[in-house]
Amino acid sequence: YDGHAARQVLTTCFQSWIASKKIWADGGYRGEKFVQWVKEQFDCIFEVVEKKKTDKGFQVLPRRWVVERTFAWLGRSRRLSKDYERKPTSSTSHVYMASIRLMLRRICKERVLLQGTALEVA
Repeated sequence: YDGHAARQVLTTCFQSWIASKKIWADGGYRGEKFVQWVKEQFDCIFEVVEKKKTDKGFQVLPRRWVVERTFAWLGRSRRLSKDYERKPTSSTSHVYMASIRLMLRRICKERVLLQGTALEVA
């Protein structure tokens, strides 16, 4: 049952991050006891995103694309295209570096659009 490991992961996340208001998860995390535990421990909504039982075949699930898109962005980083690292801390550092690069590109692009001119380096 994934919920047992999820308790440890969520506890660690909420100790080191700013509290989230909503968590989306796939069907492996359903269960009223687990959802209630998340509400009591972290005061946030835990929503399980599942396929509609009436439809058959492939279905686009709400919010799933956010995770898939993020993995695709990170996968563009050459160092993250394969698992080259021996230590988890090294992998974590490279994920942070790739994320920082993505955020800087987004910030700089917005700044250029706001100024209407090329970005000036001071």
